[in-house]
Amino acid sequence: MEMKILLIEDEIRLCEALGYTLKKNNYIVDTAYDGLTGQQMAETGMYNVIILDRMLPKKEGLKVLIELRSQGIATPVLILTAKDSIKNRIEGLDSGADDYMTKPFSKSELLARVRALARRQTETIVNEKINIGNMCFDSIKGEIRTNGHNIKLTSKESQILELLIKNKNIVISKEQLFERIWGFQSDVELNNIEVYLSYLRKKLAKSDCGIVIETIRARGYCLKEVLQYVPQT
Repeated sequence: MEMKILLIEDEIRLCEALGYTLKKNNYIVDTAYDGLTGQQMAETGMYNVIILDRMLPKKEGLKVLIELRSQGIATPVLILTAKDSIKNRIEGLDSGADDYMTKPFSKSELLARVRALARRQTETIVNEKINIGNMCFDSIKGEIRTNGHNIKLTSKESQILELLIKNKNIVISKEQLFERIWGFQSDVELNNIEVYLSYLRKKLAKSDCGIVIETIRARGYCLKEVLQYVPQT
């Protein structure tokens, strides 16, 4: 399973250094340099761990965290900040943080804490399945079950489907799909999204699963439900 980290940090040099370290340790990393952008990315629910600075432009880190938790987004959050008082730590944890590290910090300790949070998140969702239309989607196994049959998806197909399901009836642009699935620094061509969507649509259509992915001209893609979920036997 690919592990995706969202790094929300306005110190560009530190952000680049952390991103490099995380990628060297086989994480997929997306970055945001302000609170508003970071919150919008976190709201997709596509990340295994969020590393969040407190002092951010546009929206302060704790306000971002509180808003995410109020929306039911349970992604583990590690706060990374220069504010090191006991009061600041309590504020962070009470706002919904899962861990708290102060600057300066050891990269090896940061990696250890990220691993711990990633394990916790995986254990939490290991039995989570999404019922929609006439199918059950298992994002961990990367497969859909419908009409008594299991259909295997590729890793990218599974990630695209999960993102679209979690944003059902909402238009997601091609750029948003690209950024969330491949990351900002990817060398993959933007048009590859259409290839993966074509494969995914064929599998969904063949399975009669009760959902469709519509192309909204000049805007993006939108997943819609055309059947209510019928439990599989």
